[in-house]
Amino acid sequence: MTIVVNGEPREVPEGSTVTNLLRLLELPEGRIAVERNREIIPRSLHSQTQLSEGDRIELVRFVGGG
Repeated sequence: MTIVVNGEPREVPEGSTVTNLLRLLELPEGRIAVERNREIIPRSLHSQTQLSEGDRIELVRFVGGG
């Protein structure tokens, strides 16, 4: 199925979750904020939140510093 990640179309397997997407993209789950269709998905729900055809996902990586 096709979803849009940070403005770019991307194919993911049917039944994928937010956790599956982060693994597919090789991103560390603990340091990424995820928004699905303009709604923030809490980290505690990443493994339960199933993606659907046409979902628009925004991923933001937290960067520490000072």
